[in-house]
Amino acid sequence: MGKKAKEIIKMDAGKVIDELKKAYCDEWLAYHSYHYMAQNTVGKATEDMSEMLEETAKEELEHADELAKRIVELGGTPVADPKKWGDNANAPYPYPPEDMDDNKIINVVINAERTAIDVYQKIAELCQGKDHLTYQLACHILQEEVDHEEDFENLTR
Repeated sequence: MGKKAKEIIKMDAGKVIDELKKAYCDEWLAYHSYHYMAQNTVGKATEDMSEMLEETAKEELEHADELAKRIVELGGTPVADPKKWGDNANAPYPYPPEDMDDNKIINVVINAERTAIDVYQKIAELCQGKDHLTYQLACHILQEEVDHEEDFENLTR
C-alpha cells in the first residue's frame, strides 16, 4: 500500500486485516459448501436449486477475491491453507444436510447468510469513518449477503 493510502487509515490496520482474514475464510467455506450442494441437491426443484446455489457460490468466491485483494493492500496475507480456513473463520463450515433435501439446504444457506450479514455489519461498523475503502467493501459485500438471505427466504414462502 502506498504512503498516502496508509496515512488515510485512522485505525490499526492489523485489526482490520484480522477481521478480513476471518471473513475470507468464511467465504471459502461458503463457496465450497454451496458448490457441493449445487452438485448434489435432490427434490422437486433440483435444477432451479442447483442453479441458484451455483450462482451464490460464484458470488461467495468473488467476495473471497475482493477480500484477498484488500488484505494484501493493507499489508497482510490471506489464509492460504484450506485446512486452516475452519479454524480461522467466524463461523463453522456450513455442512450440507445428509439427505440433500431442498428445504434442508435452504436452511443451511439462510443460516450461513445471516452469519455473513453479522460479519460484514461488524466490519462496516469497525471501519466507518476510519478506513473508507474497507468500509465500502464491507458495505458492498453486506448488500450481496442481504440479497442472498432474501433470495433463499423467498423459497420458503
